[in-house]
Amino acid sequence: MRSPPPAVSKEGASIPTLDDLEGCLASTGSAIVAFSGGVDSSLVAAAAARVLGDRSLAVTAVSPAFATGELEGARRVARTIGIAHEEIRTAELAREAYRRNGPDRCYHCKTELYDRLAAVAAARGFDAVFSGANVDDLGDWRPGLRAATEHGVRHPLVEAGFGKSDIRRVARQLQIPSAEKPAMPCLASRLPFGTPVDGTVLAQVDRAERALKDLGFRDLRVRHFGATARVEIAGPELARASGPERQAVERAVLGAGYDLVEIDPTPLRSGTLTRGLPRPVPLSLT
Repeated sequence: MRSPPPAVSKEGASIPTLDDLEGCLASTGSAIVAFSGGVDSSLVAAAAARVLGDRSLAVTAVSPAFATGELEGARRVARTIGIAHEEIRTAELAREAYRRNGPDRCYHCKTELYDRLAAVAAARGFDAVFSGANVDDLGDWRPGLRAATEHGVRHPLVEAGFGKSDIRRVARQLQIPSAEKPAMPCLASRLPFGTPVDGTVLAQVDRAERALKDLGFRDLRVRHFGATARVEIAGPELARASGPERQAVERAVLGAGYDLVEIDPTPLRSGTLTRGLPRPVPLSLT
């Protein structure tokens, strides 16, 4: 893949480029990328493949909280960008603190992930573990960043000054397949804090979201409130769900085992269930 040209803002100021990102990786001998297949980790993996070659490895963690179809998407991206790709199983559901689903749930999930990746890195001789965290994450509720700091995980996108719009811009230039992919947090994020996380509930949410995707909706969440599902759909698609296809949406979600379906009249905004929580989580880049 060719390097994109240097970019400047409308005001003429320089903005982060692929060269900046690759420069952050150049001093690393070898690295594992925590790789979900989303645009953030895909860009890190693409840069790692370009700079480190066969000294880079993308690793995807598979668990009941990983939505159906996401693994195949990650495999496709890895093939396209030319990075070695492996899959591991994580056992966050075996952690009581994770199942309890407090506001720090992501800390326990990421602790499980980074424990596993650190073990792979140590056994295989990789020098670093990279995440796909970016500068926009720093003002959000991200307890997983604390787990990353505790494990010495590096965040190349933060180091290079990349926000979400920068990531998508460079991903498009590199023709990464996930460049336009909507964000897809883990399925546990659909449960309000305090609702225990278990495999049955995660599978129900997954069925409901998969049914809506089969109807052609791309950017959505099915929030789980016991027997009630609240459907949140991104702005461009919301009119369809609230109007001509409302009955089809309701049938699809009821078919996943819910008794009542609510369609949120406001467009999807990521982080609905974390609003009001303290921000930000301190992050160390060392």
